[in-house]
Amino acid sequence: MNFAPTASRLPEPRRLAAALCALLLGALLTVSAGSARAGNSAWDDIRSELYGAEQTFQPAAGVIELEAPYRALDASTVPITVTAKIPQSEERYIRSLTLVVDENPAPIVGTFHFSPANGIASISTRVRVNAYTNIRAIAETNDGTLYMAAEYVKASGGCSAPASSDQEAAMARMGKMKLRQLGAWRLNETAEAQFQVSHPNYSGFQQDQVSQLWIPAHYVRAITLTLGEREILRFDGDISISENPTFRFFVKPQGSEVLHAKVVDSEDKVFEQSWPIQVEPSS
Repeated sequence: MNFAPTASRLPEPRRLAAALCALLLGALLTVSAGSARAGNSAWDDIRSELYGAEQTFQPAAGVIELEAPYRALDASTVPITVTAKIPQSEERYIRSLTLVVDENPAPIVGTFHFSPANGIASISTRVRVNAYTNIRAIAETNDGTLYMAAEYVKASGGCSAPASSDQEAAMARMGKMKLRQLGAWRLNETAEAQFQVSHPNYSGFQQDQVSQLWIPAHYVRAITLTLGEREILRFDGDISISENPTFRFFVKPQGSEVLHAKVVDSEDKVFEQSWPIQVEPSS
């Protein structure tokens, strides 16, 4: 969703009007944020869109746990961790995890898709937060049951915060990826990894700090990670993931295989990279 003007230069009066509209939008979001914890009007609309107005959710305890800072240091990179409390088995597993930021212009951050190949369906990432809000993690198990955890976060302006580097530098690095194996990876044992792709993930609510022109939305919309022939993680996202999307996740290696990443952005640019995975003998 993009309410911002395009990057073409506007006449001076229209540029001023656009700037005032952006300020007004930020003010309205901030004012409404005070009721996010008690009032659920935003969530009611989001729930209806995602699941239907009558959908109920089971308590998250024993299935997932959500960690988010009560007061974020940087609203454009708010750390979120969802820890799964059940192992991934063929009989029962978490097949998807959806993150929602109630008061964001695009509240549905995205959905992570898992399988038993993960071992544990835990994820860590960073999101943009535009106003004081509830953040929700909704897990769906393979039998279709939904479990929801929520945390209230104090942060504002994350969707319009300037990018950490200028456009030229961001575009030059776009699509470069990193993968880190965290700790020892052993055969058929749960192991952790961190993946990052360099991408400005422009939200459509930011201005170029030099030209003062609006930057059109341009963001990562899909990431697929495979290990050997198995899909181990898939993400379908929107503008609320922070720039340079970063995920920490788990996987159960079945040998020394190749991990392959495919990233597709909102302009249908495709980036791919592979890494050989080293697996140590089981202890």
